[in-house]
Amino acid sequence: MYLNFAWRYFKAKKSANAINIIAWVTTGVIAFATCCQVLVLSVFNGFEDLVKSLYSSFYTDIKIIPVTGKTFLLDATALEQMKKNQAVAQFAVIAEEKALLQNGDMQTVIQLKGVDEHYTAVCGILPTLTKGSFNLGNADQPLMVVGSGVQNAAGIILNNAYGPEKMAVILPKSNSTSNDPLATISEGIIEPSGVFSIQQEFDNTYAITNIDFVRQQTGLRSNECTAIEIKLKADADVNATQTSLQNIMGKNVKVQTRYAQNSNLYNTMKTEKWVIYAVLTLILIIAAFNMIGALTMLVLEKKHDIAILQSMGARTGQIKKIFLSEGLLLGGVGTALGVLLALVIGFLQIQFKLLKLAGGSFLIDYFPLKFVAQDFVLVVSCAMAIVLIASWLPAYKASKQSLTLK
Repeated sequence: MYLNFAWRYFKAKKSANAINIIAWVTTGVIAFATCCQVLVLSVFNGFEDLVKSLYSSFYTDIKIIPVTGKTFLLDATALEQMKKNQAVAQFAVIAEEKALLQNGDMQTVIQLKGVDEHYTAVCGILPTLTKGSFNLGNADQPLMVVGSGVQNAAGIILNNAYGPEKMAVILPKSNSTSNDPLATISEGIIEPSGVFSIQQEFDNTYAITNIDFVRQQTGLRSNECTAIEIKLKADADVNATQTSLQNIMGKNVKVQTRYAQNSNLYNTMKTEKWVIYAVLTLILIIAAFNMIGALTMLVLEKKHDIAILQSMGARTGQIKKIFLSEGLLLGGVGTALGVLLALVIGFLQIQFKLLKLAGGSFLIDYFPLKFVAQDFVLVVSCAMAIVLIASWLPAYKASKQSLTLK
């Protein structure tokens, strides 16, 4: 019954044309704000998935690092227990150190990452190779795979016609106590075997070689490492596995999930997402003020109708519900149009990549979108809550209207 009254008031011609204009403007603003909210949240979802896919090529599901210092000792019993863990698919032992890479007159500071033979099974590095092959050699004849930024900075040329390119890598010795500066560093000869391209942060910094070479140059023991990187099975519970591995490895190390390894990045992305959502919510609040004006004018116009309903026995609560329904109808139409418009724009963008990214320096040249059901529930719930609050005051005034049939 209440929606029937509301629908009649919604489509009926008003005595003052301004009421119609304000009502439709309010509906339009709600539709615009709702559409923007859905699209903004979907774009952030798209970028978040893109960043996660890029970082998953380099960061693993779980990483074990020392609580203090750079390195920790591997415990054979703990490693055996880790292998037997049902959630662990594979793990790789890492020895990482900052180094100076010299290629003739060119040099650059790199992060030299020594990995064992299981490394390619725990991360997605292989599909990112753009040149050469993933060949790391051994301690006596080390090879390395470098990021594309490192390649440019060091002037590395990978071409079979020129033969292997030898270069020097200088690393600090971890346990040196000598007062002679030259005794605290080591210099090794290494050759590049491949180039990877993931993301600028990694491409400009990392070079990957075999762990035995890094241990040899830095003076690490055979059971000493800087990290263990772990790939979990598809159905594994990350948090439960994290707790289990922490119990296995002890208190001297820290077990990090992929989120913990990049907490600053993910927190920044989430903050930006919800700040923009909050700004767009302000547009809905502004539309709510328009709705208050439109409904107040409608109440003034329908004084006679209200009086007739009161004389027929309508209670104040029923009068209030009629005008609340009118407000919800305005807001519902606006929200539905906004969601529908967002879906149309979103599917066009996904299909035809209409909106392009400026600059042309990113991995993709269009805005990525990903629709998530929870976003639609959030946007619709928020819009209808604001509409309900905005409708309450005019509805309350309507219910308190004095009975007069003049």
